[in-house]
Amino acid sequence: MPRTIKGRVLIIAGSDSGGGAGVQADIKTVTALSGFATTAITALTAQNTQGVHGIFEVPVDFIIKQISVVLSDIGADCIKIGMLHRADIITAVAETLKQMAGDIPIVIDPVMVAKGGHSLLEDDAMGALKNSLLPMASVLTPNIPEAEAISGMTIKNVDDMASAGEAILALGPNAVLVKGGHLPNNKDENLSDVLLKSGSEAEIFSGPRINTTSTHGTGCTTASAIATGLAQGMELSMAVKRARAYVLEAIKTAPNIGHGHGPLNHAHTCEKFD
Repeated sequence: MPRTIKGRVLIIAGSDSGGGAGVQADIKTVTALSGFATTAITALTAQNTQGVHGIFEVPVDFIIKQISVVLSDIGADCIKIGMLHRADIITAVAETLKQMAGDIPIVIDPVMVAKGGHSLLEDDAMGALKNSLLPMASVLTPNIPEAEAISGMTIKNVDDMASAGEAILALGPNAVLVKGGHLPNNKDENLSDVLLKSGSEAEIFSGPRINTTSTHGTGCTTASAIATGLAQGMELSMAVKRARAYVLEAIKTAPNIGHGHGPLNHAHTCEKFD
């Protein structure tokens, strides 16, 4: 019996030629969780497991055209935003979504630096990100360096993650998931993520930390998994819980491809069909 497709997710993000992150990871994730993915590609990257080797610009008007034609025909139950590396792109995307997205929930992964260290957000784009886009977020999913950059705070532990999340909430998003994978650790410690929602107590999700280099695309994958859950009608905490479980298994069963930070096994939900 064919799998039921539920939940349309429009992905607005950059392409990763290595297939581990970006739009490629997003499409795999949405599909593996039985959603339907559409895309508006914001940039092309020449990328592999060892880093980003080049970025090819997509004109702003063509990015907006992709968004417009998808929303006007196919529609969306959730929108996931990833790499928007320039201020003019951020502003244009924000204005387009204000006009066309209505009450569609928006998940924003504030992509700033690639796993290999290459900057994916221009220096002058932070202001546009804070002023134009963050207030539109149903949930923002920064990692530790991103949360530090947005909040202006130093994060050394879970309490700091919660404090930074509160500071980011003050910028306007409805919720913030601060991901703890970049905290100093040893391999025996758990990994904790902190979810903060307006008017609610912080919720901490903890699980085992896996000692591996197969972590390329974890941020994109987590955000897209959350977006799929929201598109399917899940409450945010449950969408985060399922996303974490999906990413954990994708890391555990990673294919060990490449010579750097390898990709995840996004297809582990499909293995029963082999």
